[in-house]
Amino acid sequence: MKLIYDYRQLLSSKNGMPRWDGMIPVVMAIAGQQPSWRAKALCQYAADHIGLPDDLRNLTYSKSTNLYVIEDRVYWALSDLALSGLLRRPQKGVYMITPLGEKLQKKYGIKLTAKIIHEQPSYIAHKKELAERKDEVAPVDSASEAEDAPALAKVDQIRKDIEDYNAEIEAELLERIREAEPRFFEELVADLLVAMGYQGSDGKTTVTPQTHDGGIDGILNQDPLGTSTVYYQAKRYQADNVVQRPAIEGFYGALSRVHADRGVFISTSSFSAGAKETAKGFSIVLIDGVQLTGLLLHYHVGVQAKRKYELFQIDEDYFG
Repeated sequence: MKLIYDYRQLLSSKNGMPRWDGMIPVVMAIAGQQPSWRAKALCQYAADHIGLPDDLRNLTYSKSTNLYVIEDRVYWALSDLALSGLLRRPQKGVYMITPLGEKLQKKYGIKLTAKIIHEQPSYIAHKKELAERKDEVAPVDSASEAEDAPALAKVDQIRKDIEDYNAEIEAELLERIREAEPRFFEELVADLLVAMGYQGSDGKTTVTPQTHDGGIDGILNQDPLGTSTVYYQAKRYQADNVVQRPAIEGFYGALSRVHADRGVFISTSSFSAGAKETAKGFSIVLIDGVQLTGLLLHYHVGVQAKRKYELFQIDEDYFG
């Protein structure tokens, strides 16, 4: 069997098992061998082609699971490579190498590291988005906390863990949207606005044809006669592609042609200061990628609630 790399050449743990970041160059070398890979097949191929001895190749996290440690580490490498823009996911569980990935794989080979991929604009933007999501979390009420500090500290930790988990889901959701077709995004936005109640009880939603849409991607008539209408434009951009003022001006021009005085501009990236100022003057509402995924989770569009938990406290009135 021809090896991609010898496992002893890779960054490894003390027991000789390659670390997740040690598998980065292996994954990239394999990814370029064919147009696309199923994640499971790529993970198995990577684990089988680095010369691991049987005890490391067959090592699992516990006797009760079939999750091999080495394959799990390949999955971690896949995730960060996709977030960094070296791989893309055209559909669930499928990975393809990108031009950036081909360039860096050719340049660095086995010396491609986590530090290098984390310096790419897509990954930096991803971390910025995560930070922005955490900044939006409401602080704990200090007055209430003082009343029952130990109990509320536990509740606050649970809340923080859930919020951190959901922040990761939001980030993954945004990446999935960016990898989807533009038409899918336009329809997703329509579904979100309907879920938010903008269509009205007897209204109608129309996603305009992709060609000759005049700069308007969707129309929500809030009543049967269409006397109250919401127009929107949905732009699917990568994280580092900041929407600038000309795009807002172009949307305003499209609104003017249909005699509308307001609209909604939704992007999977962010907006420049100039774009925000222009939108304010034109009565255009801007929704960036961070706000978008927050709304998607809140209105359960594109996601499902995995579990629901109840937190209980003593009913003092009952015992009083």
